[in-house]
Amino acid sequence: MNFDFSPEQEQIRRTIQEICRDFPNEYWQELDACRSYPEQFVDTLTQGGWLAALIPEEYGGIGVGVLEASIILEEINHSGGNSAACHAQMYIMGTLLRHGSEDQKRRYLPAIASGDARLQAFAVTEPNAGSDSTRIETRAVRQGDEYIVNGQKIFISRVQHSDLMLLLARTSPYDENNRAGNLSVFLVDLEDAGDSVQAVPLETMVNHETNVVHIEDLHVPIENLIGEEGQGFRYILSGMNVERILIAAECIGDAHFFIEKATEYARERAVFGDPIGKNQGVQFPIAAAFAQTEAADLIRYKAAARFDAGHKVGPEANMAKYLASEASWNAANMCMDTYGGYGMAVEYDIERKFRESRLYKVAPVTNNLILSYLGHNVLGLPKSY
Repeated sequence: MNFDFSPEQEQIRRTIQEICRDFPNEYWQELDACRSYPEQFVDTLTQGGWLAALIPEEYGGIGVGVLEASIILEEINHSGGNSAACHAQMYIMGTLLRHGSEDQKRRYLPAIASGDARLQAFAVTEPNAGSDSTRIETRAVRQGDEYIVNGQKIFISRVQHSDLMLLLARTSPYDENNRAGNLSVFLVDLEDAGDSVQAVPLETMVNHETNVVHIEDLHVPIENLIGEEGQGFRYILSGMNVERILIAAECIGDAHFFIEKATEYARERAVFGDPIGKNQGVQFPIAAAFAQTEAADLIRYKAAARFDAGHKVGPEANMAKYLASEASWNAANMCMDTYGGYGMAVEYDIERKFRESRLYKVAPVTNNLILSYLGHNVLGLPKSY
């Protein structure tokens, strides 16, 4: 397998780097301090077509592969930014693209590609379901030519900055013998929804704009059902591998941010007459973080390349997310140790990225569940849950 990036891919990298230079660390620090959404940054990416990277050209997108999309998100985080503010615009539409009708795709994808409509909210997780999405309780009851939806979702990010929301709901009672066969997926127009969808901000340790979403007597036209009723869980699963590959790329970007910051600081910071980077206790953890990140990046590259080639990538996508999130968190801890007390100071931007990097050990899927998947589905061990 060729592990070199093409000239076109390297051009994407350079272009994103140039865009990010207009949004320095101070920009993200100010947003973090007041818990604000990076509207200007997201608008800039949208206008450049970068958030429509995975939308085919026939629907107004750039039409590149997952590997190219992953480079975009990697470089945002590498620059010190936080692509979680907009990454869902890339991959949520995959359910619509792969399983929606041609009429739905013609109706929504060009608007998403142009930025006239934002699809950034993915309403799956519920307070009583957690990682077991087959146990969700939100109900969608068919009445004539529409569905009436009632329920509650949690950790639903970017609702206030979306025009559309992808919603997973139960359309028939839970069946232990067919756990995935009673859920359906809908595309919800949030303007049409009005007060039937209420988002309550949920304060977290990072500026992630996430919410508890209350849904009461929401009327969804039958034409907004994606694919067949009862197949929704399978539809969203098909997009989760893409999500995990892209999240892995973000983690790689974070790790490189920490490694570069630590390396620069270790060269310049002198204690007892010598740069601290001369000490093995400082130098070796930086080198170890670099080696771990490079190894994780190879799995990310393999997963993206195999997906773009049309292969199944469940093991590779999960391993990429697991290894990259572990690498970025280890790099974050290493960087904090390298900076010492200065790492806690907001102006150095280490503490913000430190908080942000911790998220991906538990989201969008906890690393323990990935290990369970690998143990059972890849290694053939007994199911651990």
